[in-house]
Amino acid sequence: MMNKLSIPAKEEQDLHIAKHIEPETLPAIIQPVMALAQTDAEKDMLLLALLTAAGSCMPNLYFRYGLTGKKYFPNLQCFIVGSAACGKGIANLALELVSKVHEAQPLVIAGDSSYPGFYRQLAKQNGRGYIHESEGSVITDVWRSSVANYNTALRKAAEHEPVTRNRANNSSVIACPQLSVLLTGTFSQYKALVPSIENGYFSRLLTLIINDQQAFSHRYVEPGSGRNGVMRVAAEQLYGLYEHLYFCKPVEFALTADQRTRLGQHLENAYPMLMQLLGQNFHSVVLRMAVQIERIAMILSALRSCSPRYSEDSLSSFTGESDSPLSPSVSPELNSGTFLCSDTDYATAELIGNKLLLHMASAYRLINGAEQPSVPAVQPLDQRQMLLSLLPSEFASKTLVAEAASQGISRRTAIRWNETWLQHGLVRQIKYGIYKKLA
Repeated sequence: MMNKLSIPAKEEQDLHIAKHIEPETLPAIIQPVMALAQTDAEKDMLLLALLTAAGSCMPNLYFRYGLTGKKYFPNLQCFIVGSAACGKGIANLALELVSKVHEAQPLVIAGDSSYPGFYRQLAKQNGRGYIHESEGSVITDVWRSSVANYNTALRKAAEHEPVTRNRANNSSVIACPQLSVLLTGTFSQYKALVPSIENGYFSRLLTLIINDQQAFSHRYVEPGSGRNGVMRVAAEQLYGLYEHLYFCKPVEFALTADQRTRLGQHLENAYPMLMQLLGQNFHSVVLRMAVQIERIAMILSALRSCSPRYSEDSLSSFTGESDSPLSPSVSPELNSGTFLCSDTDYATAELIGNKLLLHMASAYRLINGAEQPSVPAVQPLDQRQMLLSLLPSEFASKTLVAEAASQGISRRTAIRWNETWLQHGLVRQIKYGIYKKLA
């Protein structure tokens, strides 16, 4: 069994996500929107919110996973957990992103719905929808009534399993629900939604924990700053992608052979380490993370395939003073056949998944013991152990650095950790730049 190393306070793992992603590697459609976030925490919340919202606007796009070749669609369900006034409001930009699609084709479903109302609206929208609530308690307060509790429906929708409604004079089935969900709230609101780690919704609900405290500042939007224009342009471009996918034949997304191999090996190596640190109840989170990573890769790739096009007065379009931008230019790959993931988008999706896995581990520990009304300090999972477990039995320095990068760990930090492993007898150097694991 691997020796467990304690983490000095100053070396607590970095749970941030977006700061480890080069802005220019993100799809062009969302780059201007991401630039609206100012802090690392805001960037993380905004990135997850944009991916969740955008995924709800991608009909006829799917990938197959598992031995049965089950179809999965680009629908994420996420909860952003943070204390009051930590800046969670920036996630509401995601609602603006889908506004144009919603105007053309109803998409948004209110979280404050009874089960019959929720089911009726989802069925009316052909099983597709997007729930966006900035207060998680909106849903949990409604769920206190058994008539209004659609928790089971959300769990089934996360796996695209049939959602049924049966009454004496009427019964119906939504065969393949495609529902995206974005919730924000405090830890007490999150725990009301996911009261225990045995609850089936825990492993299906991606969780982002924000511990950063928002410093007070007069953050007024200056006249002509262009924020409204940025969101209007992004909404128009996403609508163009939605319209293209809506009228085309179903498109199958796929990872390349190398990407599939890496994803399988990556989670296979992570699995025993997380079981050792957290116990067997965490296994479903690790297994489902493979699907979540591929969903994120699919959303990124679809957004990248859509190249924004603007009219001649494109500069003024960001102030909201020009006509609408032109319809985006969509990659021919999105018309038919198999749509392959780029290495750039896979690397980004893997990094996001790696970080979210650590957030899920933190949420797992918090659910087991904390009762605070806000977000408690997160006990970090030892990311050094995770990194070491993912390395092959013999590894070169460049392999160490590359694997660390996929975890959002800097080259300098990875080298320092390797020196610690050498000191503790977990690794030995067999020749220059080549090391062998001993534990």
